[in-house]
Amino acid sequence: GSTIKIGYAGPMAGDYSAFGIDISNAGKLAVEDAGEFEGFSFELLVEDTGGSGEGGASVANLYVSDPDVVAIAGHTFSGSTAAAIPIYNEARLPMLSPSATRADLTMGDQDVFNRIPFTDDLQGEFAAQYLYSVLGVTKLAIMHDGDAYGKGVAERVSGVFVGLGGEVVAVEAVTPGETDYSAVLTDVGAADPEAIYFGGYYPECAVIAQGMPVAGMEDVILFSDDGSYGEAFIELAGEYAEGVYAASGAPLESAAKAEFDAYYESVYGDAPGAISTFTWHGYDVVDALVQAIKSVAVLGGDGNLYIEREALVDAVNGITGYEGLTGLLTCNEGECNASGPSFQVVQDGVWVIP
Repeated sequence: GSTIKIGYAGPMAGDYSAFGIDISNAGKLAVEDAGEFEGFSFELLVEDTGGSGEGGASVANLYVSDPDVVAIAGHTFSGSTAAAIPIYNEARLPMLSPSATRADLTMGDQDVFNRIPFTDDLQGEFAAQYLYSVLGVTKLAIMHDGDAYGKGVAERVSGVFVGLGGEVVAVEAVTPGETDYSAVLTDVGAADPEAIYFGGYYPECAVIAQGMPVAGMEDVILFSDDGSYGEAFIELAGEYAEGVYAASGAPLESAAKAEFDAYYESVYGDAPGAISTFTWHGYDVVDALVQAIKSVAVLGGDGNLYIEREALVDAVNGITGYEGLTGLLTCNEGECNASGPSFQVVQDGVWVIP
């Protein structure tokens, strides 16, 4: 009567819930496709971390206390993930994250964490190159939300941009959750930037977009990361979303992606990628974990299914040649995808490739 449980952990309510809802919805479709194995069905548990470190640790402790939870599809958000990794490492539960991108997460004294998105370092490098070489920006202002993810990617953009020959004319942090950043934007505008790079998520990016014209920066480019990409940003920013750039991890077109896209939209109403850039990642992490579980699980003579923890850790760490919606995945010391982002801009109320 037991199910093989995979735990998902992410923000399911509040300002950042679009990420958790989108990723877990895709993961549920992967469980649906998994079918049964030796008479046992799979189940995706979903718990709300609030996107915080405290929430991440709390959910991790909850999952490790359940002996039927054998793997973790997550976490979402780097701060939540960093807090959870030591807990899963001690319990020997393998992790495969769809979205936690802080560069140092795969380092340190642990061997259970893996991820399939590109890292913050890679995203920041590509963004700086795009700003300098494609958009021709030479004077850049840096803004971020102070969070591990937003600050980290913004600092990477700054370092690479200066290395290319550009000038960073201002660096400012904002407080997440506020509805007015006019004081900060006034200071940024006084530095006369040609563009602002914002590291963070869509609620704060929308407030910045709305405040830039008031601060006299109607002609300044706003450029952000994959935390700002998605329909939720356009809905919040309204007309001020026009011309804003963001990174996207959307995969290349394929027959499998087209089939998934149509089914996902028929089930949930939203097209994949509409509310976050990680829809396809949510499916791939759960499906890849299912395949790893099947590769090591053994049906005992007593009718019970045995999944040895160290064997599963090794199987997830050793994922090789997995053909997913996001591309070909091969894990190497936690990094399973070395491809960089694409960049899109809002035109006529929709994200498009320039």
